[in-house]
Formats: sequence, C-alpha cells, structure tokens
Amino acid sequence: TQFTATLLNVDGKRVAQGRDFTSTGQLKDANAVVLLDEAAAGELANRLRDKNSAFAVSSVERKPYRRSPYPPFRTTTLQQEASRKLGFSAKYAMSVAQRLYENGYITYMRTDSITLSQTAIDAARNQARELYGAEYVPDAPRTYANKVKNAQEAHEAIRPAGDRFRTPQEVQRLGLQGDELRLYDLIWKRTVACQMKDATGESVSVRVEGIPGDVRTGASLADGVIRSTEFSASGKIIHFYGFLKAYVESHDDQAADRDDQERRLPSLAERQALSALRVDPSAHSTKPPARYTEASLVKELEDREIGRPSTYASIIGTILDRGHVFKKGTA
Repeated sequence: TQFTATLLNVDGKRVAQGRDFTSTGQLKDANAVVLLDEAAAGELANRLRDKNSAFAVSSVERKPYRRSPYPPFRTTTLQQEASRKLGFSAKYAMSVAQRLYENGYITYMRTDSITLSQTAIDAARNQARELYGAEYVPDAPRTYANKVKNAQEAHEAIRPAGDRFRTPQEVQRLGLQGDELRLYDLIWKRTVACQMKDATGESVSVRVEGIPGDVRTGASLADGVIRSTEFSASGKIIHFYGFLKAYVESHDDQAADRDDQERRLPSLAERQALSALRVDPSAHSTKPPARYTEASLVKELEDREIGRPSTYASIIGTILDRGHVFKKGTA
C-alpha cells in the first residue's frame, strides 16, 4: 500500500514553513528552524533516492476522532452556506428565503438565534429516526447556546415550518422548484442533522525516519550535511458517520478537507521498514490571504460586529452597486 509523507524535520530541527517568515520574507528565528532552498532540497532528495537509504516508521499515534453536528441556521450562517454550496449572493439568498417564508415553507429568516422550539426538536428527531434509523438519533435532544454577542433572539433558528417537517420530495410534489427547492433542501438537511449523533472514528499520525544512503555506508560527509530526516503523514477513518449522513458543511478554503473525507493509511507498526517509491522536492511559496467571497465577508462583518444580520445583504449590495468593489467569480 502506498501513502504520501511530507518532510517535517532534518537532523532534529523543524523545516521552515510559511508561518516562520515575516511579511518581508525574513525568517523570524533562524535558530529554531531549517530553511531548505531549491538546491539543498534537490541534493537531499538525490541522497534519499540512493539504494542504500533506509526508511522506517519511528512512531504511530492513534487518537479517537469525534465531530459534533453544526447548529441550525441563523441569518448569517444561511447566507454563508447558500453562497458556498449554491453560489447565491447574500442578497439573493435572502430574497429566496423571503419567498419560502411567505409561502409557509420555513420559519422567519432574519434571526440571530440557534435555538429550536420543542416542536421543531421533536420533528427533527422523528425525521432523522425515520430516514436513518434509531441508532443515528441520540437519547437526549440536542440544545444549542448562542455565541453571538448582542444576539437578539426574538425568533427561533431558521428551520422548515410546521410540527412535522416536509421532506424536499414532498414540497417538490407541492410545486416547489428551482432555487427555492434548493434552499429549502439545504435548510431541511441542516435542521435534521443538528439532532443526530456525533460522527466518530480514529485519527492516525505517523512519523517516518529516513537515513540517506551515504550516511548508512559510512561515507565521510562535510559539516552541515543533513544526516537524518523525519517525514510525517496523517490519516482519518470514520467508523460511524452520524450526522454526516445528512449534512456536511462547506469551507471557504477549497484546500481544506471536508468533515466526511477519509484519508486511509495502511496498518503500520513502529520500526517497520518502508521503501520509498518516489522522493520529490517540491517548492512551496506563501500566498497572501484570499480575497473575500460573500460568505467570508458576511462572517467578517459578524465577527467585527459591523451592522446586524438583517443588514449584511444590503451592505454588500450597496458597495457593489456603487462600484467600490466588483465581483470576479465568487471573489
């Protein structure tokens, strides 16, 4: 079985990463880390490709993995997820939600609250039990406390309307279609998932020691030449998907792993010998912070307490209409 490991330490010192540099590209603490430039990385890769090089597992660490469900939607989280998952602008998401509310499909969509009424909790638990089985529903209902400062909790969280939730298939038969159906489906999934069990599994962290061939054969090496390396690899296995069966939240960072994404490592034991199939030096350059998307801008407005949830869509709409900013893709 093959797996990929990344260089972590050389001769006991950590390899420098983006966070070790100042904004002008200088190392913050040259004594704490090792900087591998292109020439040094290429030379080390060549030495590790030597047929006399040896690789072995130096440590295997296993930890239990647990992920709890996300709270039900409030105005800002609905705008963010509608932007990430459906490509809606904040303004358009609110207008679609307004139509769903007016036609009796969802509860009021301008709210700071993540609290559900007892009726909604019972409806979500019953639906999760019907669709996924009793083993996916915890013994006690889940309650969520608000972390938002100055939250005005006049309304409950955004959820499907009624004391029994209608599935997306049911509302589609009633004539709901297009973007309204897509947004209803998102709200329905998130509400049902919030009353389901945690996802559980195991995360594994492996360290691999690599000794270059010239070191093992006792060749005379100059001072400062790297004599030992350590690589790392991590994996995640989900044993019980729990709420992830119903709903997985999206990230603004496209490179981030999804919560339901597994990375399987082979079964490894300490001191187990490994063979390197490829040793590639790869360049890494630091990138400036990504430009705002509507989702990340809504999150920033909330974190900085600018405006209120009901005004975020109009704030973004105004700065776009006046030409202060323009959109390119989602940025």
